[in-house]
Amino acid sequence: MKKAFHPLLLLCSFLLSVVSFSQTIDISGKPDPSVDYSRLKRIDTVINSYIQNGWIKGIVTLVVKDNQIVQYKGYGYLDAETKKAMPGDALFRLASQSKAIISAGVMTLYEEGKFTLDEPIADFIPEFRHPQVLDKYNKADTTYTTVAAKREITFRDLLTHTSGLDYADIGSPNMVAIYAKAGIPVGLGIVDGDLKERMRTLAKLPLVHQPGEQWTYSLGIDVLGALVEIISGTNLEDYLMQKIFKPLGMKDTYFNVPASKAGRLATVYSEDSLQHVIKWGKAFRNIDPDYPLANKRYFSGGAGLTGTAYDYAIFLQMMLNKGKYNGVQVLAPRTVELMTSGQLDFMFNGADNFGLGFDITSEKSAARQPRNAGSFSWGGYFGTTYWADPKAKLICLIMTQQNPNSHGDIATKVEQLVYQSLR
Repeated sequence: MKKAFHPLLLLCSFLLSVVSFSQTIDISGKPDPSVDYSRLKRIDTVINSYIQNGWIKGIVTLVVKDNQIVQYKGYGYLDAETKKAMPGDALFRLASQSKAIISAGVMTLYEEGKFTLDEPIADFIPEFRHPQVLDKYNKADTTYTTVAAKREITFRDLLTHTSGLDYADIGSPNMVAIYAKAGIPVGLGIVDGDLKERMRTLAKLPLVHQPGEQWTYSLGIDVLGALVEIISGTNLEDYLMQKIFKPLGMKDTYFNVPASKAGRLATVYSEDSLQHVIKWGKAFRNIDPDYPLANKRYFSGGAGLTGTAYDYAIFLQMMLNKGKYNGVQVLAPRTVELMTSGQLDFMFNGADNFGLGFDITSEKSAARQPRNAGSFSWGGYFGTTYWADPKAKLICLIMTQQNPNSHGDIATKVEQLVYQSLR
Protein backbone atom coordinates (compact mmCIF):
# COMPACT_ATOMS: atom_id res chain seq x y z
CA MET A 1 0.00 0.00 0.00
CA LYS A 2 1.40 3.40 -0.97
CA LYS A 3 2.21 5.57 2.02
CA ALA A 4 0.59 9.03 1.99
CA PHE A 5 2.67 12.11 2.73
CA HIS A 6 1.54 14.40 5.50
CA PRO A 7 0.54 17.84 4.10
CA LEU A 8 3.02 19.53 6.44
CA LEU A 9 5.86 17.42 5.06
CA LEU A 10 4.82 18.29 1.52
CA LEU A 11 4.82 21.99 2.42
CA CYS A 12 8.26 21.73 4.03
CA SER A 13 9.60 19.93 0.95
CA PHE A 14 8.19 22.64 -1.31
CA LEU A 15 9.64 25.44 0.81
CA LEU A 16 13.05 23.79 0.84
CA SER A 17 12.98 23.53 -2.95
CA VAL A 18 12.04 27.20 -3.23
CA VAL A 19 14.86 28.22 -0.90
CA SER A 20 17.34 26.11 -2.86
CA PHE A 21 16.17 27.54 -6.17
CA SER A 22 16.28 31.12 -4.91
CA GLN A 23 19.96 30.71 -4.10
CA THR A 24 20.75 30.65 -7.82
CA ILE A 25 20.24 33.42 -10.32
CA ASP A 26 16.93 33.00 -12.14
CA ILE A 27 17.50 33.43 -15.89
CA SER A 28 13.91 32.68 -16.93
CA GLY A 29 13.16 36.31 -17.72
CA LYS A 30 9.95 36.36 -15.73
CA PRO A 31 8.91 39.87 -14.64
CA ASP A 32 9.97 41.13 -11.22
CA PRO A 33 7.10 43.18 -9.76
CA SER A 34 9.56 45.45 -7.96
CA VAL A 35 11.00 46.68 -11.28
CA ASP A 36 9.42 49.12 -13.72
CA TYR A 37 10.74 47.70 -17.00
CA SER A 38 9.63 50.67 -19.08
CA ARG A 39 11.85 52.87 -16.95
CA LEU A 40 14.68 50.31 -16.96
CA LYS A 41 14.77 50.51 -20.77
CA ARG A 42 16.16 54.02 -20.42
CA ILE A 43 19.50 52.24 -20.10
CA ASP A 44 19.22 51.32 -23.79
CA THR A 45 18.71 54.95 -24.83
CA VAL A 46 21.68 56.28 -22.87
CA ILE A 47 24.13 53.53 -23.78
CA ASN A 48 23.17 53.60 -27.47
CA SER A 49 23.84 57.35 -27.53
CA TYR A 50 27.39 56.72 -26.25
CA ILE A 51 27.89 54.05 -28.91
CA GLN A 52 26.53 56.27 -31.69
CA ASN A 53 28.73 59.19 -30.62
CA GLY A 54 31.77 56.95 -30.79
CA TRP A 55 32.59 57.44 -27.10
CA ILE A 56 32.74 53.72 -26.42
CA LYS A 57 32.91 50.75 -28.78
CA GLY A 58 31.15 48.12 -26.72
CA ILE A 59 29.65 47.40 -23.33
CA VAL A 60 27.76 44.72 -21.43
CA THR A 61 25.39 45.52 -18.57
CA LEU A 62 23.81 43.02 -16.22
CA VAL A 63 21.31 43.71 -13.42
CA VAL A 64 20.14 41.08 -10.94
CA LYS A 65 17.24 41.96 -8.63
CA ASP A 66 15.87 39.55 -6.03
CA ASN A 67 18.02 36.71 -7.40
CA GLN A 68 16.76 37.07 -10.98
CA ILE A 69 18.15 38.77 -14.06
CA VAL A 70 16.09 41.82 -14.97
CA GLN A 71 18.51 43.32 -17.51
CA TYR A 72 21.38 41.66 -19.39
CA LYS A 73 22.56 42.99 -22.72
CA GLY A 74 25.53 43.59 -24.96
CA TYR A 75 25.76 46.90 -26.87
CA GLY A 76 28.01 47.97 -29.72
CA TYR A 77 30.92 45.81 -30.77
CA LEU A 78 33.08 43.07 -29.35
CA ASP A 79 35.50 44.25 -32.03
CA ALA A 80 34.70 47.47 -33.89
CA GLU A 81 37.15 46.76 -36.74
CA THR A 82 35.36 43.58 -37.79
CA LYS A 83 31.92 44.89 -36.70
CA LYS A 84 31.45 41.81 -34.53
CA ALA A 85 28.52 42.51 -32.22
CA MET A 86 29.03 42.52 -28.46
CA PRO A 87 27.49 39.34 -27.01
CA GLY A 88 26.22 39.16 -23.47
CA ASP A 89 28.73 36.40 -22.70
CA ALA A 90 31.75 38.40 -23.87
CA LEU A 91 34.95 37.80 -21.96
CA PHE A 92 36.44 40.83 -20.21
CA ARG A 93 39.86 41.40 -18.68
CA LEU A 94 38.75 41.82 -15.08
CA ALA A 95 42.03 43.39 -13.88
CA SER A 96 41.37 44.59 -10.30
CA GLN A 97 37.97 42.90 -10.22
CA SER A 98 40.14 39.83 -9.66
CA LYS A 99 40.87 41.09 -6.14
CA ALA A 100 37.52 40.25 -4.55
CA ILE A 101 37.61 36.69 -5.90
CA ILE A 102 41.13 36.10 -4.61
CA SER A 103 40.10 37.62 -1.27
CA ALA A 104 37.27 35.08 -1.07
CA GLY A 105 39.74 32.32 -1.90
CA VAL A 106 42.01 33.49 0.92
CA MET A 107 39.08 33.44 3.31
CA THR A 108 38.36 29.78 2.52
CA LEU A 109 41.80 29.07 4.02
CA TYR A 110 40.94 31.28 6.98
CA GLU A 111 37.88 29.11 7.54
CA GLU A 112 40.14 26.04 7.65
CA GLY A 113 42.10 27.62 10.50
CA LYS A 114 45.25 28.04 8.42
CA PHE A 115 45.84 31.57 9.74
CA THR A 116 44.24 34.37 11.74
CA LEU A 117 43.48 37.76 10.24
CA ASP A 118 45.92 39.54 12.53
CA GLU A 119 48.69 36.99 12.12
CA PRO A 120 51.94 38.25 10.53
CA ILE A 121 52.30 37.12 6.94
CA ALA A 122 55.98 36.60 7.77
CA ASP A 123 54.90 33.36 9.44
CA PHE A 124 54.49 32.04 5.88
CA ILE A 125 56.85 34.29 3.89
CA PRO A 126 59.80 34.95 6.25
CA GLU A 127 61.25 37.61 3.96
CA PHE A 128 58.47 39.94 5.18
CA ARG A 129 59.78 39.77 8.77
CA HIS A 130 60.88 43.12 10.26
CA PRO A 131 59.72 45.38 7.39
CA GLN A 132 61.27 48.78 6.77
CA VAL A 133 59.46 52.02 5.85
CA LEU A 134 60.77 54.48 3.27
CA ASP A 135 62.25 57.61 4.88
CA LYS A 136 64.13 59.55 2.19
CA TYR A 137 64.51 58.83 -1.52
CA ASN A 138 67.21 60.26 -3.82
CA LYS A 139 65.96 60.41 -7.40
CA ALA A 140 69.43 61.17 -8.76
CA ASP A 141 70.94 57.83 -7.82
CA THR A 142 67.80 55.88 -6.70
CA THR A 143 69.18 55.36 -3.20
CA TYR A 144 66.98 55.62 -0.14
CA THR A 145 66.95 55.43 3.63
CA THR A 146 64.44 53.65 5.82
CA VAL A 147 63.12 53.43 9.35
CA ALA A 148 61.92 50.30 11.07
CA ALA A 149 58.22 49.50 10.85
CA LYS A 150 56.39 49.62 14.16
CA ARG A 151 54.87 46.18 13.62
CA GLU A 152 54.59 43.28 11.20
CA ILE A 153 52.24 43.16 8.18
CA THR A 154 49.14 41.02 8.78
CA PHE A 155 46.63 39.25 6.56
CA ARG A 156 44.05 41.90 7.49
CA ASP A 157 46.46 44.61 6.32
CA LEU A 158 46.75 42.98 2.89
CA LEU A 159 43.01 42.48 2.51
CA THR A 160 42.28 46.12 3.41
CA HIS A 161 45.21 47.73 1.51
CA THR A 162 46.72 49.12 4.70
CA SER A 163 49.94 47.08 4.66
CA GLY A 164 52.17 49.93 3.49
CA LEU A 165 52.86 48.17 0.21
CA ASP A 166 52.36 50.26 -2.94
CA TYR A 167 51.68 49.48 -6.61
CA ALA A 168 54.11 49.06 -9.50
CA ASP A 169 53.47 51.39 -12.46
CA ILE A 170 50.44 53.16 -10.93
CA GLY A 171 51.63 53.86 -7.40
CA SER A 172 53.50 56.79 -5.86
CA PRO A 173 56.48 58.01 -7.95
CA ASN A 174 59.20 56.97 -5.51
CA MET A 175 57.79 53.48 -5.00
CA VAL A 176 57.15 53.01 -8.72
CA ALA A 177 60.85 53.70 -9.29
CA ILE A 178 61.93 51.36 -6.49
CA TYR A 179 59.67 48.57 -7.74
CA ALA A 180 60.79 49.03 -11.35
CA LYS A 181 64.46 48.75 -10.38
CA ALA A 182 63.70 45.52 -8.51
CA GLY A 183 61.65 44.08 -11.39
CA ILE A 184 58.33 44.00 -9.54
CA PRO A 185 55.45 43.68 -12.06
CA VAL A 186 52.04 45.34 -11.87
CA GLY A 187 50.39 42.00 -12.66
CA LEU A 188 48.73 42.98 -15.94
CA GLY A 189 49.90 41.44 -19.17
CA ILE A 190 52.34 38.57 -19.57
CA VAL A 191 54.83 38.25 -16.72
CA ASP A 192 57.79 35.93 -17.13
CA GLY A 193 58.53 34.87 -13.61
CA ASP A 194 57.48 33.01 -10.50
CA LEU A 195 54.84 34.66 -8.31
CA LYS A 196 56.27 33.51 -4.98
CA GLU A 197 59.81 34.54 -5.99
CA ARG A 198 58.68 38.03 -7.04
CA MET A 199 56.72 38.50 -3.83
CA ARG A 200 59.77 37.50 -1.80
CA THR A 201 61.70 40.18 -3.67
CA LEU A 202 58.91 42.66 -2.91
CA ALA A 203 59.21 41.75 0.78
CA LYS A 204 62.75 43.09 0.91
CA LEU A 205 61.74 46.53 -0.41
CA PRO A 206 60.60 49.41 1.81
CA LEU A 207 56.98 50.17 2.65
CA VAL A 208 55.50 53.54 1.75
CA HIS A 209 54.02 53.99 5.24
CA GLN A 210 53.61 52.21 8.57
CA PRO A 211 51.37 49.11 8.47
CA GLY A 212 47.77 49.85 9.39
CA GLU A 213 48.08 53.63 9.45
CA GLN A 214 46.91 54.54 5.93
CA TRP A 215 45.05 53.10 2.95
CA THR A 216 47.25 52.65 -0.12
CA TYR A 217 46.09 50.66 -3.13
CA SER A 218 48.71 47.99 -3.46
CA LEU A 219 50.14 44.71 -4.64
CA GLY A 220 48.86 43.19 -1.41
CA ILE A 221 46.41 40.92 -3.22
CA ASP A 222 49.26 39.55 -5.34
CA VAL A 223 51.01 38.75 -2.06
CA LEU A 224 47.82 37.04 -0.89
CA GLY A 225 47.85 34.99 -4.09
CA ALA A 226 51.35 33.83 -3.24
CA LEU A 227 50.21 33.03 0.29
CA VAL A 228 47.38 30.91 -1.10
CA GLU A 229 49.93 28.93 -3.10
CA ILE A 230 52.23 28.49 -0.11
CA ILE A 231 49.52 27.55 2.39
CA SER A 232 47.48 25.31 0.08
CA GLY A 233 50.41 23.70 -1.71
CA THR A 234 48.80 24.28 -5.12
CA ASN A 235 48.93 27.12 -7.64
CA LEU A 236 46.41 29.93 -7.44
CA GLU A 237 44.67 28.99 -10.68
CA ASP A 238 43.97 25.42 -9.54
CA TYR A 239 43.00 26.52 -6.04
CA LEU A 240 40.37 28.99 -7.25
CA MET A 241 39.01 26.43 -9.68
CA GLN A 242 38.60 23.94 -6.85
CA LYS A 243 37.24 26.27 -4.16
CA ILE A 244 35.37 29.00 -6.07
CA PHE A 245 34.77 28.47 -9.77
CA LYS A 246 33.64 24.83 -9.93
CA PRO A 247 31.45 24.91 -6.79
CA LEU A 248 29.69 28.07 -8.01
CA GLY A 249 29.43 26.98 -11.63
CA MET A 250 31.57 29.88 -12.88
CA LYS A 251 32.42 28.33 -16.25
CA ASP A 252 33.94 31.39 -17.91
CA THR A 253 36.51 32.78 -15.46
CA TYR A 254 40.21 32.08 -16.07
CA PHE A 255 43.77 33.24 -15.73
CA ASN A 256 44.39 31.45 -19.04
CA VAL A 257 41.41 31.64 -21.41
CA PRO A 258 41.03 28.44 -23.49
CA ALA A 259 41.61 28.83 -27.22
CA SER A 260 38.08 27.54 -27.80
CA LYS A 261 36.70 30.69 -26.14
CA ALA A 262 39.13 33.21 -27.66
CA GLY A 263 36.46 34.46 -30.08
CA ARG A 264 34.48 35.91 -27.17
CA LEU A 265 37.35 38.07 -25.82
CA ALA A 266 36.45 41.76 -26.08
CA THR A 267 38.90 44.07 -27.83
CA VAL A 268 40.65 46.66 -25.66
CA TYR A 269 40.57 50.34 -26.60
CA SER A 270 42.28 53.53 -25.52
CA GLU A 271 42.15 57.20 -26.59
CA ASP A 272 44.49 59.39 -28.59
CA SER A 273 45.42 62.96 -27.66
CA LEU A 274 42.14 64.21 -29.15
CA GLN A 275 40.13 61.69 -27.14
CA HIS A 276 39.32 59.60 -30.19
CA VAL A 277 38.82 55.94 -29.30
CA ILE A 278 41.60 53.80 -30.76
CA LYS A 279 42.58 50.15 -30.52
CA TRP A 280 45.03 49.26 -27.74
CA GLY A 281 48.39 48.44 -29.33
CA LYS A 282 50.43 45.43 -28.25
CA ALA A 283 53.22 47.63 -26.88
CA PHE A 284 50.98 50.28 -25.30
CA ARG A 285 51.90 50.70 -21.61
CA ASN A 286 53.85 47.45 -21.95
CA ILE A 287 50.62 45.44 -21.71
CA ASP A 288 49.96 43.01 -24.53
CA PRO A 289 46.13 42.93 -24.75
CA ASP A 290 46.25 39.28 -25.79
CA TYR A 291 47.59 38.24 -22.39
CA PRO A 292 44.40 36.30 -21.45
CA LEU A 293 45.18 33.88 -24.30
CA ALA A 294 48.81 33.30 -23.30
CA ASN A 295 49.75 30.19 -21.34
CA LYS A 296 50.82 32.01 -18.19
CA ARG A 297 52.21 30.57 -14.99
CA TYR A 298 52.39 33.90 -13.13
CA PHE A 299 48.94 34.24 -11.59
CA SER A 300 48.43 37.82 -10.43
CA GLY A 301 45.81 37.82 -7.68
CA GLY A 302 45.35 41.52 -8.05
CA ALA A 303 44.86 41.74 -11.81
CA GLY A 304 45.10 38.49 -13.74
CA LEU A 305 41.58 37.10 -14.22
CA THR A 306 39.35 37.25 -17.29
CA GLY A 307 35.64 36.46 -17.14
CA THR A 308 32.05 37.29 -18.05
CA ALA A 309 29.51 39.57 -16.42
CA TYR A 310 27.31 36.56 -15.67
CA ASP A 311 30.08 34.62 -13.93
CA TYR A 312 30.88 37.61 -11.76
CA ALA A 313 27.18 38.03 -10.96
CA ILE A 314 27.19 34.44 -9.66
CA PHE A 315 30.09 35.29 -7.37
CA LEU A 316 28.32 38.39 -6.07
CA GLN A 317 25.04 36.51 -5.61
CA MET A 318 26.92 34.01 -3.46
CA MET A 319 28.07 36.92 -1.31
CA LEU A 320 24.51 38.30 -1.06
CA ASN A 321 23.35 34.78 -0.15
CA LYS A 322 25.73 34.83 2.85
CA GLY A 323 28.20 32.50 1.22
CA LYS A 324 25.84 29.96 -0.35
CA TYR A 325 24.94 29.33 -3.98
CA ASN A 326 23.22 26.43 -5.69
CA GLY A 327 23.24 24.42 -2.48
CA VAL A 328 27.01 24.86 -1.91
CA GLN A 329 28.27 26.76 1.15
CA VAL A 330 31.45 28.38 -0.19
CA LEU A 331 31.90 30.73 2.77
CA ALA A 332 30.24 30.85 6.16
CA PRO A 333 27.66 33.62 6.73
CA ARG A 334 29.82 35.26 9.39
CA THR A 335 32.84 35.26 7.06
CA VAL A 336 30.81 37.11 4.43
CA GLU A 337 29.73 39.59 7.10
CA LEU A 338 33.38 40.21 7.97
CA MET A 339 34.33 40.69 4.33
CA THR A 340 31.53 43.19 3.71
CA SER A 341 31.95 45.17 6.94
CA GLY A 342 34.15 48.24 7.28
CA GLN A 343 37.48 47.26 8.80
CA LEU A 344 39.10 50.70 9.03
CA ASP A 345 39.03 53.35 11.74
CA PHE A 346 39.06 55.99 9.00
CA MET A 347 37.43 56.58 5.61
CA PHE A 348 39.86 55.43 2.96
CA ASN A 349 38.69 57.84 0.26
CA GLY A 350 37.14 60.50 2.43
CA ALA A 351 33.69 58.91 2.29
CA ASP A 352 33.72 55.08 2.36
CA ASN A 353 35.15 52.33 4.50
CA PHE A 354 36.92 49.22 3.24
CA GLY A 355 36.18 45.59 4.02
CA LEU A 356 38.17 42.44 3.32
CA GLY A 357 38.41 42.93 -0.43
CA PHE A 358 35.67 45.49 -1.09
CA ASP A 359 34.82 49.20 -0.93
CA ILE A 360 31.96 49.50 1.57
CA THR A 361 29.45 52.31 0.96
CA SER A 362 29.05 54.40 4.12
CA GLU A 363 25.96 56.24 5.32
CA LYS A 364 27.67 59.50 4.37
CA SER A 365 28.41 58.26 0.87
CA ALA A 366 24.94 56.73 0.43
CA ALA A 367 23.37 60.12 1.08
CA ARG A 368 25.02 61.39 -2.11
CA GLN A 369 24.40 58.51 -4.56
CA PRO A 370 21.72 55.95 -5.48
CA ARG A 371 23.23 52.84 -3.91
CA ASN A 372 22.48 52.09 -0.26
CA ALA A 373 24.84 52.04 2.68
CA GLY A 374 26.42 48.63 3.07
CA SER A 375 26.80 48.08 -0.68
CA PHE A 376 30.13 46.50 -1.61
CA SER A 377 31.94 47.26 -4.84
CA TRP A 378 35.08 47.73 -6.87
CA GLY A 379 36.21 47.84 -10.50
CA GLY A 380 39.01 47.09 -12.93
CA TYR A 381 41.69 48.97 -14.85
CA PHE A 382 40.20 48.33 -18.29
CA GLY A 383 36.78 49.76 -17.46
CA THR A 384 34.78 47.13 -15.61
CA THR A 385 32.83 47.95 -12.47
CA TYR A 386 30.35 46.30 -10.13
CA TRP A 387 28.43 46.70 -6.93
CA ALA A 388 26.12 44.56 -4.83
CA ASP A 389 23.47 46.23 -2.67
CA PRO A 390 22.20 43.95 0.15
CA LYS A 391 19.39 46.32 1.14
CA ALA A 392 17.98 46.47 -2.40
CA LYS A 393 18.90 42.82 -3.11
CA LEU A 394 20.59 44.12 -6.22
CA ILE A 395 23.67 43.28 -8.28
CA CYS A 396 24.94 45.44 -11.15
CA LEU A 397 27.83 44.95 -13.56
CA ILE A 398 28.97 47.44 -16.20
CA MET A 399 31.68 45.99 -18.43
CA THR A 400 33.76 47.88 -20.96
CA GLN A 401 37.36 47.54 -22.18
CA GLN A 402 38.72 51.04 -22.50
CA ASN A 403 41.37 53.05 -20.64
CA PRO A 404 41.49 55.99 -20.51
CA ASN A 405 37.83 56.75 -21.09
CA SER A 406 36.79 60.40 -21.22
CA HIS A 407 33.18 59.26 -21.03
CA GLY A 408 33.50 56.92 -18.09
CA ASP A 409 30.54 58.69 -16.52
CA ILE A 410 28.40 56.13 -18.34
CA ALA A 411 28.78 53.86 -15.28
CA THR A 412 27.36 56.57 -13.01
CA LYS A 413 24.45 57.12 -15.39
CA VAL A 414 23.64 53.42 -15.60
CA GLU A 415 23.60 53.30 -11.80
CA GLN A 416 21.11 56.17 -11.73
CA LEU A 417 18.93 54.44 -14.31
CA VAL A 418 18.90 51.15 -12.42
CA TYR A 419 17.70 52.68 -9.18
CA GLN A 420 15.10 54.95 -10.78
CA SER A 421 13.47 51.82 -12.20
CA LEU A 422 12.88 50.23 -8.80
CA ARG A 423 9.40 50.49 -7.35
